[in-house]
Amino acid sequence: MADTDALLDRRRVRRAFNASASGYDDAAVLQRHVADELDARIADLGIEPARVLDVGSGTGLLTRRLLARFPDAQVHALDFAPAMASRTASINPGRTVCADAERLPLAPASIDLVVSSLTLNWCDFSRVFEAVGQVLAPGGLWLFSTVGPDTLMELRAAWRAVDSGARVHDFVDMHDLGDALLAQGFTNPVLDVDRVNIAYADVATLLRDLKTLGVVNARSERPRGLLGRRRLAALADAYERFRDESGELPSTWEVVYAHAWAPDPASASVRVEFDAGRARGGGA
Repeated sequence: MADTDALLDRRRVRRAFNASASGYDDAAVLQRHVADELDARIADLGIEPARVLDVGSGTGLLTRRLLARFPDAQVHALDFAPAMASRTASINPGRTVCADAERLPLAPASIDLVVSSLTLNWCDFSRVFEAVGQVLAPGGLWLFSTVGPDTLMELRAAWRAVDSGARVHDFVDMHDLGDALLAQGFTNPVLDVDRVNIAYADVATLLRDLKTLGVVNARSERPRGLLGRRRLAALADAYERFRDESGELPSTWEVVYAHAWAPDPASASVRVEFDAGRARGGGA
């Protein structure tokens, strides 16, 4: 795998999320939907962890749910954007830090449940998996969501009609995530996909929401410079071919959910389950 630090401008990611922290929740339709789904999956698994970690907590959307679900547990949270970590700290004081998901500042085997919502696409996910594997106790659970390559496919196609630059961030395929989980020693990984569509009246509103959410093209080789009115108008024209019968512009998000277990000496069985056909979302 290529060195993601050479491919990702993580300073740009941090700046974007620092800038978006104050207005993030107003645009976080998908993020709330995904946090609810992760919370439901935790409930289905029937676990009772004593120590929990939320990696990439953002404004605390998932942290709030973890605090409510596990009132007797130690719930820790971290985010590498200081403004985001500060937002989570307001609801989880004393156990929230500003830190990097690729280098978790916790003792080895100290956490029973690690969760992360929509964070991996801004990191080297293999490094995050390695860091999570180090802090999980034997038999502990790693549960996360991220987005796959079909995310923002309409915007990506519209940009291709305007210029040849890589204008939309690249996202990792579910099968690569499954392979990486096994490579890092996790057992019994289960992955599935949920396609969520968010409708917009126009491209300008979509772009404004993406900026508010800190969703930027963070590739180091991305095109540079401001976009002029003419190019943005051409983008809007190219996006029009996706307008649906209701008169709205769709924005597709391919949400990948996964969970896997830290190795447990009492169990030697390993399986991988993929369910690419699980597409329950038609809106968020």
